[in-house]
Amino acid sequence: MSNTPPPPPSGTSISVSRGFAGWLDSQRVSLAFTSYQTGQLFLVGLLPTGSVSFNQQNFTRAMGICRDGDRLWLGSLFQLWRLENMLRSGEQANGSFDAVFVPREGRTTGDIDIHEIGVLADGQPIFVNTKHSCLATLDPVHSFRPYWRPPFISKLAAEDRCHLNGLAMEDGRPAYVTAVSQSDVLNGWRARRDKGGVIVDVASGEIVTDQLSMPHSPRIANGKLYALDSGRGQLISVNRESGAKEDIAFCPGFLRGLSIHNGFAIVTASKPRDGSFKELALEQEIARRDGEPWCGVFVIDLRTGDLAEWIRLEGDIAELFDVAVLPNVACPMSLGVETVEIQQTISIGKGDIC
Repeated sequence: MSNTPPPPPSGTSISVSRGFAGWLDSQRVSLAFTSYQTGQLFLVGLLPTGSVSFNQQNFTRAMGICRDGDRLWLGSLFQLWRLENMLRSGEQANGSFDAVFVPREGRTTGDIDIHEIGVLADGQPIFVNTKHSCLATLDPVHSFRPYWRPPFISKLAAEDRCHLNGLAMEDGRPAYVTAVSQSDVLNGWRARRDKGGVIVDVASGEIVTDQLSMPHSPRIANGKLYALDSGRGQLISVNRESGAKEDIAFCPGFLRGLSIHNGFAIVTASKPRDGSFKELALEQEIARRDGEPWCGVFVIDLRTGDLAEWIRLEGDIAELFDVAVLPNVACPMSLGVETVEIQQTISIGKGDIC
């Protein structure tokens, strides 16, 4: 097996903060993040030398990424991928990697614009079907099986009416979702990007809080609800009872993707696309702070709101989507679908014969 990943797109450079390697080591984690713009899954960890490792593989329009034990679920242009870590405890690949994620199954859904992904109590994936404004699960025959839709959506239609995008799971069930608006017409959310956003309680269908600007990525950690108020560049906390919002940290980029681990929030940030920051508070706030928009990953200390560590991508990669924390994995890698390595890498499960 080769340990040489495909190079990032030409003209792209990746840098990290001085303390980032130490943070990975102290937290005993690695990271996975996606770029739908360039169609790549990035796995970030520490090599035995202490250097930061970036392993990337191509998955067309890589979007939501979800960890489920030794498994990753990954949404792409028209498929939902199941990647399994083929290494057993104590094994290493190429003397460096303690996890090798292999795409074992690609379920074809068609282009339904899969955003974030969760895992139900029975182990089945559930995902945001943004094009049809609903939550959905896999179906053995059809593209998807509808699971839930917001009360303000009158029917399933491939119209991306409210831009449903984010999913928070709790105790093996979907708890909250984010939507850019409560629109019930074709692409209605586009005219309501500034303050039309909502967080919806899945169980009750009630609006938990509103007046958000392009919200994404609700998450529950230690009983608290967090989300990204992306049009303002803010990581926020939301009172689950009253809906009261509190800003935690400002990040100089459009935020999508949030993972929380051990008192830290890890978020992905993107640069604007074709003036997409126009009429959003984010653009004015970056200018007010005399800054420039970032593409990268921020590690935020939830106690202080400080941006403690970071990864920065400059060049051809300007947009990221989701991020996941991989606990107790030091240095992960993956195999791409259309690579020589995946053809030549064979692993054998336990069987009745030897």
